[in-house]
Amino acid sequence: MNTTAWKTMYWLVKREFWEHRGGFFWAPIVTGGVFLLLNIMGIITAEVVGARHGINFGASGGLQRVIADMDAGDLSKVGFALDVAMYSAMGLLIVVLGFVVFFYCLGALYDDRRDRSILFWKSLPISDASTVLSKVVSATVLAPIVAVFTGIVVGMLQLLILAVTLSFHGVNVWQLLLLAHPFRVMFNLVGYIPLYLLWALPSVGWLLLCSAWARNKPFLWAVALPVATGLLVSWFGIMGLFDLPTIWFWKNIVQRGLFSVFPGTGSVFGHQGDFAVSGTPGMDFMDLGNTYQLLASPNLWIGAVIGLGLLAGAVWFRRWRDDS
Repeated sequence: MNTTAWKTMYWLVKREFWEHRGGFFWAPIVTGGVFLLLNIMGIITAEVVGARHGINFGASGGLQRVIADMDAGDLSKVGFALDVAMYSAMGLLIVVLGFVVFFYCLGALYDDRRDRSILFWKSLPISDASTVLSKVVSATVLAPIVAVFTGIVVGMLQLLILAVTLSFHGVNVWQLLLLAHPFRVMFNLVGYIPLYLLWALPSVGWLLLCSAWARNKPFLWAVALPVATGLLVSWFGIMGLFDLPTIWFWKNIVQRGLFSVFPGTGSVFGHQGDFAVSGTPGMDFMDLGNTYQLLASPNLWIGAVIGLGLLAGAVWFRRWRDDS
């Protein structure tokens, strides 16, 4: 891209952000706030219940003595638990991000035709390819960046709240915080974004294609077509003709086409045999090296190529279908 193309893309993405800031910005902010509020309420409840029943784990510095008696291995486990506390903030955020990206892609091209604003945008010297690409960037780069940085802030606040709570029970706050690895957590979370872009391409391509093609109810078409096809495949045992189980179609076509926009699905299903992700499932997502083993999977790259083909179809429909 030349300088003019970069500036055009910048303003197109900025337009998407301002038009959908409720999903891109406020949804993760509100989710993070609710997460922190629920944790604070849980801590207060635990403290009140403990006080009513005379339970005080920090009496006479008990917790601090326990930490002081720990060896290096035990302290490492404590640090791991603190890292999990920071990662936990992303639990709700990745679910919200998945739904935001899913419904954003479904309406990204359809809404322009429905409200006839496509006529205005087509009057500008902006290609259909640039328009579609700006929506892909918004879905797979902008939205995850906002969610990740919100998760980092919420995770740090969660860690601080936990440390302050334990300080009331005789635990040295600074000693506790030094056991955590906040910079590693930040690095890992930011490092997931490029992998998410590649993994989400099939879903993003399919949803944008339906958004550009469907005359009405793009959600129904996007979900009904793959699900109905899957039911037909299951009913008639079509995959048996290729010496493949029926579950292969549901996993590699339906699931990849609809749910790849949800972060973490590559790692969750990666240990089940179709992908080249090794290691013990569960907490492997906390190691960026384990997660990036997905790059060795043909499934990832085949899905990315198919996603690019679907995006090309979205560009074609964007160019020729401007009816509401």
